[in-house]
Amino acid sequence: VRAGHHCAQPLHRYLGLNASCRASFYLYNTKEDVDRWIAALKTVRPTLGYKD
Repeated sequence: VRAGHHCAQPLHRYLGLNASCRASFYLYNTKEDVDRWIAALKTVRPTLGYKD
């Protein structure tokens, strides 16, 4: 996971965000890595203010 502007500073400014996080996957990641990421994201969504 990386935090920052991700070469999208104008978009961040437009959305009123200071920064964002993004997940990066590559050839060495397994399906289990992705499944764990999705499970963790579902856990933190309410804390971040997202409702399903």
